[in-house]
Amino acid sequence: MTKIKICGVTLTDDAARVAALGVDYIGFNFWPRSKRYLSPDRAPLLAAVARSSGPVRIVGLFVDAEPQEIVDICAKVQLDVLQLHGDETPEEVGKIGAATKQPIWKALAVASARDLDRLEAWPCDAILLDAPSPQRGGAGKPFDWALAAAARRKHPARKLVIAGGLDASSVGAAIAQLSPFAVDVASGVEAAPGVKDPAKLEAFVAAVRATSPA
Repeated sequence: MTKIKICGVTLTDDAARVAALGVDYIGFNFWPRSKRYLSPDRAPLLAAVARSSGPVRIVGLFVDAEPQEIVDICAKVQLDVLQLHGDETPEEVGKIGAATKQPIWKALAVASARDLDRLEAWPCDAILLDAPSPQRGGAGKPFDWALAAAARRKHPARKLVIAGGLDASSVGAAIAQLSPFAVDVASGVEAAPGVKDPAKLEAFVAAVRATSPA
């Protein structure tokens, strides 16, 4: 079954609601320039609320953060997965993985086939494919799924996470076309940036489960 990640959670009520829906991953954005930024001081509270509400894993999103900052936040929040959404090199990704001992998802902005030329070079557990945006994700815009389909054929063993413009009306088609390891949504389940909409959350989760039943 395709895994579900709800990203950009900033409120305790939303953390509880997302986890209670049985979502697999909840994302906290630690990039200070994001409109969904969550401070490392508040993150442990949201993580505790989420974990007490369901068997969810916590993903920390970073954009070109210093390795020691990532290590410190990882320990403070007890992150389960690191999502690197910046311009990190494969070498830097490897060093962060070695320092934290945590699974890493490397996000790639997909504008052309060239962006997917060397997926095998990344020392990470999964590749997250997203639309290019100054906000480093969360812009509500899809990318060309044909590029992801080509990457899937070329790298069948590579776990792919699909993001970018997904919502309840489009996620089923993404899963049917790409068979991803996981789908990732932020703006598609929001009432406002960082504020989740309960009805949109429920509809998104139901759409994923209808397309990829256990």
